[in-house]
Amino acid sequence: MSSGPVQGMKTQVPPVVDEASPSSTSSFEMLDVDLGPAPYQEVQPHWFFCRRADDNTSWLPFSREDSDKLQNACDTAGEKEEEVVVAVDGERYDVHVKERRRYAVYWEQAPTEVRRCSWFYKGNKDTRFMPYPEDISKSLEEAYMIAVTLDEWKRKVEFPTGETVILHNPKLIRQYQTKGLQDEWVSSPSEQTRARTVKRGVDSISVEIPDGEPEQVDHLVFMVHGIGPACDLRFRSIIQGVNDFRSASLSLLASHYKHAQQDGQVGRVEFLPVNWHSSLHGDATGVDEDIQRITLPSISKLRHFTNETLLDLFFYNSPTYCQTIVDTVASEVNRLHALFHQRHPGFKGAFSVVGHSLGSLILFDLLTNQRTDSEPRKEAPSDEPSHLNCDTLEQTLSRLGLQQYLDTLQAENLDPESLALCKDSDLKDLGIPLGPRKKILNYVKRKCLPEDHKTGAVRLAPGLQVPPQVNSDPHGNQSSGLTVQQPQSITSAVDYEYFDVGIGQVSIDYPQLAFHPQTFFAFGSPIGMFLTVRGLKRVDPNYTFPTCKSFYNIYHPYDPVAYRIEPMIVSDVDLEPMLIPHHKGRKRMHLELKDLKNNVWGSLRMAWQAFARPPVAAASSVEEGETTLERNLEETQAVCEEAESPGSAEETEQTEIKVGMLNGGRRIDYVLQEKPIESFNEYLFAIQSHLGYWESEDTALLLLKEIYDKLGVAFEQPQQ
Repeated sequence: MSSGPVQGMKTQVPPVVDEASPSSTSSFEMLDVDLGPAPYQEVQPHWFFCRRADDNTSWLPFSREDSDKLQNACDTAGEKEEEVVVAVDGERYDVHVKERRRYAVYWEQAPTEVRRCSWFYKGNKDTRFMPYPEDISKSLEEAYMIAVTLDEWKRKVEFPTGETVILHNPKLIRQYQTKGLQDEWVSSPSEQTRARTVKRGVDSISVEIPDGEPEQVDHLVFMVHGIGPACDLRFRSIIQGVNDFRSASLSLLASHYKHAQQDGQVGRVEFLPVNWHSSLHGDATGVDEDIQRITLPSISKLRHFTNETLLDLFFYNSPTYCQTIVDTVASEVNRLHALFHQRHPGFKGAFSVVGHSLGSLILFDLLTNQRTDSEPRKEAPSDEPSHLNCDTLEQTLSRLGLQQYLDTLQAENLDPESLALCKDSDLKDLGIPLGPRKKILNYVKRKCLPEDHKTGAVRLAPGLQVPPQVNSDPHGNQSSGLTVQQPQSITSAVDYEYFDVGIGQVSIDYPQLAFHPQTFFAFGSPIGMFLTVRGLKRVDPNYTFPTCKSFYNIYHPYDPVAYRIEPMIVSDVDLEPMLIPHHKGRKRMHLELKDLKNNVWGSLRMAWQAFARPPVAAASSVEEGETTLERNLEETQAVCEEAESPGSAEETEQTEIKVGMLNGGRRIDYVLQEKPIESFNEYLFAIQSHLGYWESEDTALLLLKEIYDKLGVAFEQPQQ
């Protein structure tokens, strides 16, 4: 069969015909007799948008609220010459009603088709109904109106492609393939009964229409992805991952903040994706082309995966590309922040940031180097003029491998000394791409650093300490200090000699965010490992981010990339991480049973030991033995009751322990509960556990609780 009618087709409505359809039977004739004429009512359309993924095309409905807005705009659009734009899906998309296109607001995405739908079809092997184009739907509706008004059925609607829709009766409408094409694939007359089912109106098809989102936005969260362009095992983008997290959040708000939503205390939390991978691997840096030239041809798929994903870790440790990554993250967050305010001018809520995997390390370094409003901006030392030794401009560019830009710079009368005064924006105005600009600026900065920076000393952020280094003086005496000496490197375009910013990060200029984040959430984060290999021994309990006062390190117990933070702050206390409650209760059933089993067996063992203990005195042996046994059985019962209680003393005690000021004195490390199937094989689910945060309802609920606790709104545990 063909793929169905396409938009732009003309239809014909011939007069009533008496011949029976290929699929009509006497039972249908009897059904026609029983059906009396019904008054005609115009079909109520519903708006859909098209989504294409993996060579599959599907049509998804807008929420009823958005569909009504689009229909109202469509009714009035004919009177206007200009385009009518309607914001939908929480104002993350704009629909151009006349053009019938849906455009993303906050991220790059190809526009998708929008359709006002009233008639649908589905083949025998199709899983869902597809909407007809609007002109086809109009012709079908006209034919249906005539049939209902005259109470005359068996009416045909023919498409220019030769396909035919027959309105047998109000409940039975079918689309048939053209007869000429049928002769090619039908082997027997019985096969002619195969046809497409046609339905009128969205209420007659099985489709789940979204409830829509509250207009009120209480909080905005920016979500930064980790390595690679995909965020899960299905190779979906960060946009799709954040969409899942947002959907989980909306569902949890409806179940765990139901009464607060009904009372108008709670609206919704908006989540926006921050994409930095495309900027790093785009044409601006040229790094992909450079890497491809040196990549071996064997095992090409694995090497492509390595180049596109794992190399991001090495890029972040390179001064040139680290600057690109950090600049992209900060500028994208600030752009989204400004655009959100533009579209929500009445927004008075706070902001938070989420980082997954490497994205959490990027945010950690960025937040470590933020300045408070009272801090003056650190200017470069001006006691000596900047200079690049005695190199000529040609020699400088030759060292960097950028000779092709010599003519561009000479045309502006730039020499090495004036080049040292240039900013990134100056070089950008000259048409120099991002990658070469970063190389030039990094080289200039290294050559113009003060002498105390050229020792390779690591400058530490307040409250962050590295292990004492043991140095020997000329007489062999050892002394301890807090200076980490870096090995001297050879002259190159990328020099790792100067790690002088923050807590051992590469020497770059950290941009400033346009706001002070309320909370920083890290998902599956390697922050602890990176801080350790940078030379940090411990984090001062009094240390906190300059502009962000709350920090949560959230991880799955089987995540191979995740590391803890609390042992670096409180090294003398062996703290278990805080267990994140299951969104349907405190613990998953298999963990409850495991704890109950351990507690019961431990108490029974104590009771048996007490029962088998030798009597102290013969006269009181029976009485003492019974008393001891009863007491231990009572303890066993108490343990069982404690295991079944919604909270435990251990959890309460751990909550009260202060582990520094990174999270305002509260706990930092939070561990998710593994699913029953995951507990069977830790290694099998290791990679999946690192990529599963986007769909984790437990993680989403923890974020919502932190956000709304600060707003004074308590969550409600729904009855199971």
